[in-house]
Amino acid sequence: MRLSILDHGHRRRAKVFLGLTSRQSGVASPDIVKMLLYRPGFLARPLLDLTADAMRGPSHWTAGEREYLAMSTARLHECPFCAVTHAELTRIAGTGEIDPDDAGSARPELTAVRTFLEAVSRDPGSIDATLVTGLPRHAVAEALRVNLVWNIVNRLANAFGFVLRDGQLETGTRSLHRFGYRFPGFLLSEGRKADHGDVARNLRHAVLESPAATDKSIRTAALTGERLPGPLHSYAANVRDASYRITDAEVEQLKAAGHSEDEIFEVTVAAAVGAALRGFDAGNRAAGI
Repeated sequence: MRLSILDHGHRRRAKVFLGLTSRQSGVASPDIVKMLLYRPGFLARPLLDLTADAMRGPSHWTAGEREYLAMSTARLHECPFCAVTHAELTRIAGTGEIDPDDAGSARPELTAVRTFLEAVSRDPGSIDATLVTGLPRHAVAEALRVNLVWNIVNRLANAFGFVLRDGQLETGTRSLHRFGYRFPGFLLSEGRKADHGDVARNLRHAVLESPAATDKSIRTAALTGERLPGPLHSYAANVRDASYRITDAEVEQLKAAGHSEDEIFEVTVAAAVGAALRGFDAGNRAAGI
């Protein structure tokens, strides 16, 4: 990973958990788990609440179909870590209803909502709502929640340089499926948990109101896409629009300019959440939800 804090900056309880699970499985902890357990109050707690419900809660879409939508979003972001992971999860969670390697195997409803979500992710200003006019509104809303999760995570995976290491694909995907994207509560307890009415408000509140190394104005600008000082501006734009282009050199440039790893972490998360929420809000408006 590009930030050492995501490898080694965890609280004691998280370090113990990561060490125990790695020894038991014989496989190093995946980058996604390390990131989620770093300062969980800043992002992971509201994101995981959303993810568990979106990916394994009651839905019009099967678990395998939701994994297929997650895989499709990852491919759109050119995120190999997530694309490979969700292709495997499509096989594990599904019952043969969808082949991740064959788009033609999807039922017409799934194909329609996948195309709709591609527009939500790529260009929220030009969403063709007629693609989903024949679908129940709750089905579209559920698909948009799946898309919201992975539009955040894919950007972070690319920006932080997530890599799949030996043995992680099999052990990691089976653990995610087995536990339904849920983590033990004691690992996520940080600050006071609050529900602000919906998933979008919860994410915005966590990013903007949590204790942080950056000033709130910086995180707000990263989230909304406004001007940021120095190299942070082009970096945040890449997180939003082309996270697959981010390189080690770009992150090192931010450090050389005097930005701490915590500051880079916070700006990255704020930019990713802001971009994903813009698409989510636009998708809901287009679908009349």
